[in-house]
Amino acid sequence: MSTRLNLKHLHYFWLIAREGSIAKASELLDLTPQTLSGQLSSLENHFGQPLFRRENRSLKLTEKGQWAFHYAEQIFALTEEMQAGIEDFERKGPLKLKVGIAASIHKLIAYQLLEPLTQLERPLNLRCHSGQIAALVHGLKKQEYDLVLTDQLPDDYSTWNMTAHTLLTTPLGLFATPEKVHQLQAGFPQSLQGEPLLATSFSTPYFQHLMLWFQKQGVTPHLVAEIDDSALIKVFGSQGKGIFAAPHAIGDEVCRQYGVEELAVIEGVEDTLLALTRTPDPQHLGVRELLRAWVHS
Repeated sequence: MSTRLNLKHLHYFWLIAREGSIAKASELLDLTPQTLSGQLSSLENHFGQPLFRRENRSLKLTEKGQWAFHYAEQIFALTEEMQAGIEDFERKGPLKLKVGIAASIHKLIAYQLLEPLTQLERPLNLRCHSGQIAALVHGLKKQEYDLVLTDQLPDDYSTWNMTAHTLLTTPLGLFATPEKVHQLQAGFPQSLQGEPLLATSFSTPYFQHLMLWFQKQGVTPHLVAEIDDSALIKVFGSQGKGIFAAPHAIGDEVCRQYGVEELAVIEGVEDTLLALTRTPDPQHLGVRELLRAWVHS
């Protein structure tokens, strides 16, 4: 076995594993599948074991392949971050930052989390995209985003070799129109029995905890809608279509913007906001500033 690892071969292996096939990786690299297959064989000879096995016409990582891929992910995530940083410094223009934001995150909270970036000395070119967490994590993995803001982790998060940084934890509040709040205050929380309830997503951890809280109180609200847009759910709530939950930390602003009132703060039921990054210690100046403001404050 050679004592020196060929990083070019490792890069080819990483792309094959990421794309799921030699054919897809060869298109990205503009190499023939035969050439790429030969380079992969050289790397497998270096490790002394196969890194892939064929399964139903697709490539699956072996145990040794999973081990190698974990390290390759870290190596090439740092390499691409460094290259992006070099390009930013060479341009000497605004610092580009691409952020993915889970649709279930309330937009006022998202702004609050991003606000420290407006204090950077260097001008910032900020691009935000809202979407479903699985697609956002996939985009982060493929360098489409520099970080992802989310209030939940995908089911297969442990296989993505990424880092989750806790930014903010806040108790949940329940909100409704002033008329509905006045009606429900007497006898709360039993007054919630059968009341229409709006949800951003049934799968978010905070909503599941809220449902457990209802259960402990012996009440069962009536789930009338799942609306995966945090701004739209407030519009529905402001029109009297149901009660909705939002972070207490932005309660005053929610009430001001949507003409609703906070019925109650549900202590013990919290919304946790996370930042996902490709590496534990990202070097992007904007990402580092955001983490410094929230994680290290």
